Amino acid sequence: MDKTELLIRLSDIEWDDFEVKEARSELPKNIWETVSAFANSSGGWIVLGVAQKGKKFEVCGVENPEKLEQDFTTALRSRGKFNVLMNPKCQKYNIDGKIVLAFFISSSEQKPVYFNSLINTFIRTASGDQRANDSEINALFRDQLFGVMSARPALKTTYNDINRTTLVRYRDYMARFNPPLPYNSMSEREFLERLQIVEGEYLTYGGLLFMGKNTAINQTISDFRVDLLEIPGRSYAEAEPRYTFRLEEQENLWEYYFAIIERLKRKVDMPFKMNHLGIAVEDSPQFEALREALVNMLMHTEYFSQAKPRIRIFTDRIEFENPGNFPLPISELMKKDISLPRNPVIAKLFRNVRLSETAGYGFNKMLKWETETQKNVRFENTIDFSFVTFYLPEFNANGKTNGQSDNEIMQIAGDEIEDTITNNREKSREKSRVKRREISREISREISREKNGEESRDEIIKLIKNQVFITQKEMAKATGLSIKGIEKKIRQLKEQGFIERIGPDNGGHWKVIQKSDRDI
Repeated sequence: MDKTELLIRLSDIEWDDFEVKEARSELPKNIWETVSAFANSSGGWIVLGVAQKGKKFEVCGVENPEKLEQDFTTALRSRGKFNVLMNPKCQKYNIDGKIVLAFFISSSEQKPVYFNSLINTFIRTASGDQRANDSEINALFRDQLFGVMSARPALKTTYNDINRTTLVRYRDYMARFNPPLPYNSMSEREFLERLQIVEGEYLTYGGLLFMGKNTAINQTISDFRVDLLEIPGRSYAEAEPRYTFRLEEQENLWEYYFAIIERLKRKVDMPFKMNHLGIAVEDSPQFEALREALVNMLMHTEYFSQAKPRIRIFTDRIEFENPGNFPLPISELMKKDISLPRNPVIAKLFRNVRLSETAGYGFNKMLKWETETQKNVRFENTIDFSFVTFYLPEFNANGKTNGQSDNEIMQIAGDEIEDTITNNREKSREKSRVKRREISREISREISREKNGEESRDEIIKLIKNQVFITQKEMAKATGLSIKGIEKKIRQLKEQGFIERIGPDNGGHWKVIQKSDRDI
């Protein structure tokens, strides 16, 4: 980072890899929290000698730069402070006669990185440092196996744990959609070994997940599942019933792929086309975007996490929620064709049948959704989850408004047929009935909203009781409310005396005020 880039960054406080600290004569106490947060995420710059006042920065300089640099680097290069040795990159700037020090903290390969004890593990969220909770610390431990675990042998398995139906389906699919591959002419044993589905007498973890028997998978990886729910509303609070469809358990990832893709097809325009071999092909930019997101999720899921990959189809969007974060910032992944799959064996199996990009994360294909629908695609990344959200156009390909159930569509279609064979008087009556139904539904929704307001309040209080360090973003994910909705609820709970914030936004925690302690 040269002087020009430093000055540019000082004009923008939104960088999540950039932190300023005043530090006139000594290292600030909270500098170690930032070191831990950067080392546990994607790295970042710590700048000493700059004070932040609101949305403005003031260069104040440091008084003894040589001592500060020595104290800081000595602490990171010895075992006395951190559990991992670090070698920061150091730079010194002279800005209008004032000395500014900058240190770049690299992302550590050995995580979690903490000072003094494991409880002092911090992560970077937005432009602040947050103490990691237990699930986030566990995610950091699992990340040490990123890109390795899928090729390791699953010692409880045998060759007989392969699902024969899946194997036949996969080889047939490969022969039809990628006929030049040499794997097509191999014997079964050689095919399985070359694709790392088996390793000696065992299946690999990747091979087991992709085409193993469900009983064998669950004996090795507890509660194996890929979830898909269709929710008749923009949130769980708005939905009645809670969901109209939930995917049944499938044998393995290959079978999950086909079961899920059949549900996603219903949300997009799918013109019928055939290739030069006379095989029907699914050629639609909207469908291609959703397929890429699905395969991306299955390739990059952290299958040893207690959380499970999940797709939620709301009336206004489709969410792909993945336990397992992107290994680099999304902005960096979008700039280059970076291929860092969490599960390389699974990634190769999808790519060999042309169901995924051969390089990178397929963002280019997913972003075709925006061109085709004029609706946004949103990518999010946390320490233990990644999210891809596709916002739906006003109408789906089959002409129904988002949120209408199949029964409603059948009723409307029947009404339209009846209109064509009845007189204008009957048409008018039908329109009146539709209007009354709309008014009735709106009244029901209003009653539901009032009820859900109390439920969401109690749910937020319960979340805070169980996890005092919980963030508003985590509350939003748990309740189905938007960030703005959570902010409003938090403000109301504070005003009503149910909760209070102890300490600053970054590093503080929540406290639930018991009924006896409140002014009634």
